Amino acid sequence: MTVATSTYCSVAALALWCGCSPAPVSGPQAPAIVVVEAGARLETAASIVFTEGPAADAAGNVYFSEIRGNRILKYSPDGQVTVFREPSHRANGLAFDPQGRLIACEGAGMGEAGGRRLTRTDLAGGRVEVLAERYEGKRLNSPNDLDVDAQGRTWFTDPRYGDQSGRELETEDVYRIEADGKLTRVLTRPDIHKPNGILVSPDGKTLFVADTREGPPRLATIRKFDIQADGRVANGRVHYSFGTGRGVDGMVMDVGGNIYGAAGTNTGPPDNLAGIYVISPEGKLVDRIPIPEDAVTNCTFGGPDLKTLFVTAGKTLYRMRMQNRGHLVYPPAKN
Repeated sequence: MTVATSTYCSVAALALWCGCSPAPVSGPQAPAIVVVEAGARLETAASIVFTEGPAADAAGNVYFSEIRGNRILKYSPDGQVTVFREPSHRANGLAFDPQGRLIACEGAGMGEAGGRRLTRTDLAGGRVEVLAERYEGKRLNSPNDLDVDAQGRTWFTDPRYGDQSGRELETEDVYRIEADGKLTRVLTRPDIHKPNGILVSPDGKTLFVADTREGPPRLATIRKFDIQADGRVANGRVHYSFGTGRGVDGMVMDVGGNIYGAAGTNTGPPDNLAGIYVISPEGKLVDRIPIPEDAVTNCTFGGPDLKTLFVTAGKTLYRMRMQNRGHLVYPPAKN
């Protein structure tokens, strides 16, 4: 399906990928918990070009980035796809704050016109604010993914992939934007190497960051850190390891503290195939929801009860019903 610029088209006859019921994962960490709603199948919600960063609003719309096309698209509950913003300044990860304002990580990759900043959009009035663009006078690398905690603080990662021209910062770090707008760097080397997906636990006490150490040896992990009372981040340790495989790109959490991470490739080894890897609060693999398309990039919860998981992968936005409700500061679940 192709989305015409500044217009919309219907997602006619949602394609059902019948072979995508979650399959047991072999090995010593075989899943013991079922996270998918009984009878649910993975469905194609929309097919575009290179999808990323889904975020759902209170009306049931899902906003997601089409990085190569340099725009943010909106998928509505009736199956329509419209262009929300063009150009998007290479928007990547998206999230809503507690007031329902859309925050975008504007990156530097996949062509020119990257914003290399974080912006916040008031959907009611359309006003766009720049939240962060420089750290200690130097432009950010390429803001990638983010999470907003219950205090309204925005946590984001700032790696740099591909073309390094114009880069001003030596390291790839994790930052927090305080409620008053102050920008704080909370993690840098050696605690983190190339951060990507990021989450704050429901109780606000733990920070999870998907990290890749290029090595040798290469190592992809989800690391977790204690968020101390004064806001400092400490005590980094490995929560889950993908070894030398493709680790998590983007991730989301449910109310039980399980992480749903977009990881793996369909050309990789059997233990690292593309899918949504569900990791328990104890750091164990609970399940893997297979995704038929590379590269699987990100996911979020949406729908009235926050039990529909939306997944971006390749050119497609997928959706699937889950048993658990997602943990998001916005929107609130309606039932």
